[in-house]
Amino acid sequence: MNTPVTQAAVALELGADGILMATMDLPGRPMNVVGPALMAGIAAAADHLAGDPAVLGLVLTSAKADFCAGGDLDEMYTWTRPEQPFEASMAMKRVLRRLETCGRPVVAALNGHALGGGLEIALACHARFALDDARLKLGQPEVKLGLLPGGGGTQRLPRLVGQQQALQLMAEGTEIGVQRAQALGLLAGLAADREALLAQARAWCLAHPKAQQPWDAPKFRWPGGDSRTPAALQMFSLAPSMASAKSQGNYPAVTHILSCVFEGGLLGFDAACELESRYFAACAMSRQSKNMIGTLWFQLNAVKKGASRPAGVPRSSVRKLGVLGAGMMGAGIAHAAAQAGIEVVLLDTAQQAAERGREHARALLDKAVAKGRRTAAQREATLARITPTTDFALLAGCELVIEAVFEDRAVKAEVTRRVEAVLGADAVFASNTSTLPITGLAQASVRPEQFIGLHFFSPVDRMPLVEIIVGAHTSAQTLARGFDFVQQIGKTPIVVNDARGFYTSRVFGTYVMEGVAMLAEGVHPRHVEAAGLQAGMPMPPLALQDEVSLSLSLHVAEQTRKDLEAEGRPVAEHPGMAVIRRLCALGRVGRKAGQGFYDWPAGEGGGDKRLWPGLAAEWPVAAVQPPQQELVDRLMFAQANEAARCLGEGVLRSVADGNVGAILGWGFAPFEGGALQYIESRGVAAFVERARALAARHGPRFEPAPLLVRLAQQGKGLADAAA
Repeated sequence: MNTPVTQAAVALELGADGILMATMDLPGRPMNVVGPALMAGIAAAADHLAGDPAVLGLVLTSAKADFCAGGDLDEMYTWTRPEQPFEASMAMKRVLRRLETCGRPVVAALNGHALGGGLEIALACHARFALDDARLKLGQPEVKLGLLPGGGGTQRLPRLVGQQQALQLMAEGTEIGVQRAQALGLLAGLAADREALLAQARAWCLAHPKAQQPWDAPKFRWPGGDSRTPAALQMFSLAPSMASAKSQGNYPAVTHILSCVFEGGLLGFDAACELESRYFAACAMSRQSKNMIGTLWFQLNAVKKGASRPAGVPRSSVRKLGVLGAGMMGAGIAHAAAQAGIEVVLLDTAQQAAERGREHARALLDKAVAKGRRTAAQREATLARITPTTDFALLAGCELVIEAVFEDRAVKAEVTRRVEAVLGADAVFASNTSTLPITGLAQASVRPEQFIGLHFFSPVDRMPLVEIIVGAHTSAQTLARGFDFVQQIGKTPIVVNDARGFYTSRVFGTYVMEGVAMLAEGVHPRHVEAAGLQAGMPMPPLALQDEVSLSLSLHVAEQTRKDLEAEGRPVAEHPGMAVIRRLCALGRVGRKAGQGFYDWPAGEGGGDKRLWPGLAAEWPVAAVQPPQQELVDRLMFAQANEAARCLGEGVLRSVADGNVGAILGWGFAPFEGGALQYIESRGVAAFVERARALAARHGPRFEPAPLLVRLAQQGKGLADAAA
């Protein structure tokens, strides 16, 4: 006979076998998160386990789809004093120590993801079993939000799997599947279904009545040795410099994780846990963590929940999609849509080209099969949904068509007319253009209210963002259709209003062009590239310009100049454009040609790229070089200031779209929280002052955006502007 005992966040039920089933089910939340309510429930379970002689063991599981998602970021974001995260961390540890030292077996039955604080709870159990599900993940991803495991994770994990393995998981925030977790020794077994999972957990409890954590045993030895061993000393003599080279010192949480593991390896378990809480408090109070939580949690969730989607328009889904152009971009879009179960018509001017686009999708799927992320049957089913063709008639029945053809107005206008001739009355036409204004492209359409921009990023299979551009005549229903489609294929949508370059291309261009302008001024190219990495950007500006293609940048600049001249507007050329024009004249158009700012190796394994030695002859290096921080500031202020202009001009509809778009779109330094948060965290007035100093030295492009000047005068921040 089972005896139920109820708690607010953890339901307790004592089985006839003497095993207490503790089921986490935090009220009012879609998932279990670590906070006072959940820990109170686990504490009550621990008290019941220790205090009732009829209880022989405890199995901890979850009533929700996942075991536990991690810490309660809503609570963490309110912390203003280091004592708060320190005490919260220590309070969690007291509960978990009570659980693992009560003298009776405790087993975690992982029915879903166990991440962050959720995995820390599981690590405090004497054994862990999980469903044999390829989608189930375990990990300590706290570093991705500028934090470290604060519930004992930096101490339990290395004592279970060794310091090196633990550091790889924590310092990189890696999430692993159940097969690898079992191979590492994190799991005692896998189960086919929930019933078998709970049965295994109960059986383990009954078979280990006096279970004890390894680190509480008198003869405990660290797997691979503690911090005193020669191997550990060698590892920790190299690890800080390696971490610094990778993070450029921009992520203090990485260094704090290294310190926790090394110093914890010299201490007893309880002293090491207190040490961890101190480092956790340092992370939680850091500017980097506040920035990352604010943008990559709160603002990103707001975007995903549809803050920019028109209200009152019913949700929709696309069953049949047309993609025009089977190059890398079009093929990538087709692959993403087919994976989401959408029938795709992939159209190009030649059947062979369309077939190549489908083969690109096959190559991506082959890699997924090789890595165990897809089965061969799933690959074939996905490919079967892609129809390569040259026949526009096959587009009939598509609810949405996306053109990904060459960046030329005439070409885009022609395909628009041909497509609309076969589309149904309710179908939407979208352009994947990265720079050309949508309102102008929609002039070729007979129904501009059903014309929209869907700007994907390359490579589509890896880039999570889609920038949705609303033209002057785009209807709310069309915007909603585009928004829903982007989410249907698993991407994150931001919504912007129409303008030349929109938001992402416009601001991204300031980064690479500022680096090019520095070269023209005589700044050593290695200093330019180092500044980009020190700023936290994923690639340095000159290398990134090579990747994008100098010829494409020149084409866009020339098209922009012609358009502005036709409108009678003045054209102010960026000082870096003369460099682009010169290199293109020399045939050095970027990586696709094997030469640009760099000499690129041919083929796979051809060696590393090298800066072209001829740069010094074309643009001699100045005898006196500027301070490196000046270069970093120029690269970052150029982007942030342009983002503020986009917000002030109404191109950006929200601060959240601006920050999320910056990080997910072109990789703006994540620890800064986005291009607009870069301004906010420094203070608008301070940013304006520094921007004016840069303008005095480097030109009017650094003059602070009018919006920022106004806010600085009013003593307000960007949040006030968006309110």
